[in-house]
Amino acid sequence: MTTLADREWRLIRDEPRTGATQMALEEIAARTALEDDLRTVRVYSWEPSTLSLGYRQDADTVDWDFCEREGIDVTRRQTGGGGIYHDRYADISYTIVAPADEVPGDLMDCYELFCEPVLEAFDRMGVDAAFASVEQASIYQPSCYLRDINPAHDIVASAAAGADAQKISGNAQYRQRDVVIQHGSISYDLEPRAHVGVFDTDLAESTFIDRVTSIRDETGIDRDAAVDAVAGALGDWADATDSTWRDDELAAARELAARKFGSDAWVRNREVLDPGEG
Repeated sequence: MTTLADREWRLIRDEPRTGATQMALEEIAARTALEDDLRTVRVYSWEPSTLSLGYRQDADTVDWDFCEREGIDVTRRQTGGGGIYHDRYADISYTIVAPADEVPGDLMDCYELFCEPVLEAFDRMGVDAAFASVEQASIYQPSCYLRDINPAHDIVASAAAGADAQKISGNAQYRQRDVVIQHGSISYDLEPRAHVGVFDTDLAESTFIDRVTSIRDETGIDRDAAVDAVAGALGDWADATDSTWRDDELAAARELAARKFGSDAWVRNREVLDPGEG
């Protein structure tokens, strides 16, 4: 198989956008990969802070009053798993988009390949991170960071702690139009009050703190340096050219965000409105 760096890649250091727009841009990037033979790696953040639900997650697990009161958006991802609170400051997110026929067909092999730059970024930041060496049981299944820890795709720190290592990054994949899309949430800092508050449950903040660690806790570097490390590792991995979204991509993403990822029908019931509805 041709190495990824032999293909045309772009690196987008994205500006903060709404959760609905960020999710829509991934589908637009999938179209660009197929139609324009251009693959994407990007690093991004969420404005306002957003709870992204897993694809099959029950909307009843959300504390909607808390989210409204705190100004937290809610969207639904194409990937499975639990909900993730993406704090505007404390979360660093990334996406990798490539045609499916250019990457391993085996899911675990593809995770291993696509997490290479993530692990490299942690190394550059001085974080002792690795795929979890052992499984850890679920504490609260609706929350990505509190559900079971899976060695296949969950990254923990410090790696040397073994069974006592804490989760620092969750990663997930899906396929859209013969394209593989991987996105992940990297914990720069901890916001335990919001992480447990967005869910309709009585969880102590200490439960979150005991299970999760962050870049800031591990190394103390500032957020801009952490973002640069993630972007740099992604760009080097793919030999990508610094770029931005095209105007037509942004316009298409705005339409898709309104029709799908920002609609109550999708967020609460996984229903997609036809063009012209809503």
